[in-house]
Amino acid sequence: MRYLLYQLRRNPLMLLGLAILAAVGMAVILADWVAPYDPERIDLVHRLAAPSAAHWFGTDEVGRDIFSRVLHGGRQSIGVGLFVAGCASLVGAIIGCFSGIVGGRLDSLIMRAMDVVLSVPSLVLIMALAAALGPSLFNAMLAITLVRIPFYVRLARGQTLGIREMPYVQAAWTFGATRRHVVRWHVARNAASPIVVQATLDIGGAILMAAALGFIGLGAQQPTAEWGAMVATGRNFLLDQWWYTVTPGCAILVTALACNLVGDGVRDLLDPKSRAA
Repeated sequence: MRYLLYQLRRNPLMLLGLAILAAVGMAVILADWVAPYDPERIDLVHRLAAPSAAHWFGTDEVGRDIFSRVLHGGRQSIGVGLFVAGCASLVGAIIGCFSGIVGGRLDSLIMRAMDVVLSVPSLVLIMALAAALGPSLFNAMLAITLVRIPFYVRLARGQTLGIREMPYVQAAWTFGATRRHVVRWHVARNAASPIVVQATLDIGGAILMAAALGFIGLGAQQPTAEWGAMVATGRNFLLDQWWYTVTPGCAILVTALACNLVGDGVRDLLDPKSRAA
């Protein structure tokens, strides 16, 4: 614990990122109590109203309060980031560790399949999958997760190949340790750090990707409050009602930046060599 606190004090940017994420997280969790209006409440009398004491971030084209929609939209966007990072890292780590331990033809087959996926630009593949599955937030989340899995497979396999040649692992094999025992007590524990670091960094990337899909109509659909979809709708009013686009856009920027600051801090914390480099 002392080491953790010492490292946190040495990394003010990570502390800043944690503070931002804590503030955003609390606002999103307490959105039902913090938001002054129902995010789907229509008020045509006050449509496209400028920011004011009554509507801090203004209103949209049907009079819905943008501040309330940004708060509730954070649940969708941040939820996508956590889901993608968690599921992709877990599935990719399992496949990668299995492939690295088993070796042989099965390992070659798995990695050739991953190479095929990795040979296609990620954005193009995500858009194609999202379009094929149909426009919805869940399908967008699923498409991003499927495309991110091969990155974790390659990372976990690389870690596994190095760990399985270590003397203590060879000694475990010699004394009759099972494959399950080696994976659980040696490979998983030692390969976890780079996977956790990558997953932390991927949260911000997934939020940006979900926002991009929402912007082109492949993510969340109306009337669901989601940051990317709000930016997409607000672009039609950008010249005169700038607040419609700027406020959810700033939410995306701040949250993604905070995730990257925390991810860099976690990398320095778990891998001091990267900090020295």
